[in-house]
Amino acid sequence: MKQIITTVAVALLITACNIQDKKNNNKNTEKMETKTALSNKEKAVALITSLETGNKATIAYINPTNYKQHNLAVADGLEGFGEVLHHAPEGGFKAKVVRSFQDGDYSITHTKYDFFGPKVGFDIFKFKDGQIVEHWDNFSDLASANPSGHTQIDGVIKVTDLEKTEANKALVKDFVNTVLINGEFNKLPNYFDGDNYIQHNSMIGDGLSGFGKAIEEMAKQGIIMTFEKSHIILGEGNFVLSVTEGTFAGKPTSFYDLFRIENGKIAEHWDTIETILSEADRKNNNGKFNF
Repeated sequence: MKQIITTVAVALLITACNIQDKKNNNKNTEKMETKTALSNKEKAVALITSLETGNKATIAYINPTNYKQHNLAVADGLEGFGEVLHHAPEGGFKAKVVRSFQDGDYSITHTKYDFFGPKVGFDIFKFKDGQIVEHWDNFSDLASANPSGHTQIDGVIKVTDLEKTEANKALVKDFVNTVLINGEFNKLPNYFDGDNYIQHNSMIGDGLSGFGKAIEEMAKQGIIMTFEKSHIILGEGNFVLSVTEGTFAGKPTSFYDLFRIENGKIAEHWDTIETILSEADRKNNNGKFNF
């Protein structure tokens, strides 16, 4: 009888251990699934990075039947994306994502490229049901450090102040409309903490003083920059991206301006300025903007 009781006790202990092992395995599986379930922002970064690594699995992040392309030099759909990859130079493309953030269905990356030449660019991806259905971008040639020693990509990277996202977007929207579009430069001090302003545009030095000096130099050379229409404001926490349309030196231009907001003021700025491709040279009819 004692042996039977002992045998039953051992059996129950083994069963309990098996149940616990299953629970632990389930928990581990859940943890693994949580770790492998990428956010849309992470998918965007992975797709850009795959231009360099050649990881073809990231193609699955693009909707194969519903993908609208707004890079006017690239054909529409997944076929257009594949055509770009087909023309990669010997040694492939280079792509290092420096910043990334997301706003609702939109994910934004700020990247250093060697993409038919050294460039810096912003990419905007729109997601639906976990897949990319639309893409916009804007590039500038990579340049040397600006008068204050900053490059087009260095500076603060970390996304913070998530609870201030809407307030920061509202600040940038007001700045774009008031100063850049309406030209009310007398209101510039409202958006900055004195002359404390880090500038990453390759031609302009730090502070409002650097901005003013650059404007004067352009005026002497007869170069006029106009901002005419704001298309979208996207942001997460301390980072806000503005996409506007205008002209630079008389040419239709797309302006992508990334602002870092600190304590309710614009503290840092990156940008890309790209001439909009003429209709005769476009490979799709989706327009440069049309958000």
